[in-house]
Amino acid sequence: MAERFDRIWHNARLATMRADRPDLGEIERGVIATRGGHIVHAGAKADFPADADAIERIDCEGRWITPGLVDCHTHLVYGGNRAHEFELRLKGASYEEIARAGGGIVSTVAATRKASEAELVAGALPRLDALIGEGATTVEVKSGYGLDAGTEMRQLAAARSLGRQRPVAIRTSFLGAHALPVEAEGDKDRYIDLVCNEMLPAVAKAGLADAVDAFMEGIAFSGEQTARVFETARGLGLPVKLHADQLSNLGGAALAAKFSALSADHLEHTDEAGVAAMAKAGTVAVLLPGAFYFIRETQKPPIEAFRKHGVPMALATDCNPGSSPMTSLLLGMNMGATLFRMTVAECLAGVTREGARALGVLQETGTLEASKWCDLAIWDIERPAELVYRIGFNPLHRRVWRGQ
Repeated sequence: MAERFDRIWHNARLATMRADRPDLGEIERGVIATRGGHIVHAGAKADFPADADAIERIDCEGRWITPGLVDCHTHLVYGGNRAHEFELRLKGASYEEIARAGGGIVSTVAATRKASEAELVAGALPRLDALIGEGATTVEVKSGYGLDAGTEMRQLAAARSLGRQRPVAIRTSFLGAHALPVEAEGDKDRYIDLVCNEMLPAVAKAGLADAVDAFMEGIAFSGEQTARVFETARGLGLPVKLHADQLSNLGGAALAAKFSALSADHLEHTDEAGVAAMAKAGTVAVLLPGAFYFIRETQKPPIEAFRKHGVPMALATDCNPGSSPMTSLLLGMNMGATLFRMTVAECLAGVTREGARALGVLQETGTLEASKWCDLAIWDIERPAELVYRIGFNPLHRRVWRGQ
């Protein structure tokens, strides 16, 4: 009796992105079959049963299929915007100067605290829709614009709500240690006490976070303060990730590795010792060229060192109101190639396989192979390099999430 599937996509070219295959893991005459929302077969037509049956068969007419895209670092939920700060930067003010003058993250905190959960969701949906419209099927969303228990939890609840209102997998990260709120009156240690003793336990109890993040930087928190947050997270059974070495080298990559972080993100100022520590710990380097471009950074992340030590590299939008108001993973790939000199294969892996790895969900998505969710992006392209090469053009033909 012929095997029966829910759907079969045939006459396709596959970029499986499997790590055990060379380059993009291309299969020229490919077939994908799904059942119950999961991939049952993703491989060559020659290896697929000729008599297989399905509820629906889709002729891809030679189009390319990649895994659904993964945006593994966003600050998608927030109130207001910071276009006025963009104007200030154009007049010469630095990111640090704006932050120290009461702008930056703190200004977004004020707007976010005023917003209801429904307002936060309504503001974030257009940004999420832009990502979905380019083939994103998994999106990480951080808190960090509340800096008090109530607003942080409202942000995370809004992020969870996004995943109920759109066909997309949402992963949430608690980023209470993002900046110092005005009411802390400059006392960073007292605020970290609040994060560790009240905010993080409440978030964990409510089940609102999949991971815990922090911003380790001169304008944010020290290594010792960050380590306290990570120790608390570990005690609550939550994995960690870190905004590390963006504006200076404070040893953030090494600290992230010490706590077996899922990822260390930004990394423009990371040294080779930090890279080696990440390699040993299996920590993913999440590169954020949108922020590098937008705040006009000049120090590039150590791409060659990541290659040398075998550190996986992910790419993400870092969508946020202050330093990367970007909602395009396609543009992020082009920036990764043009600004950081990443290869086409590295860019595509960065928004699929390695993005999933950076979220701890590689066993579920990020490559085209049996048992994973059937999350697909089907493209009107002649070769995968077009996804990295083009600027401002979206060749997505169809997006599939969980087989639908």
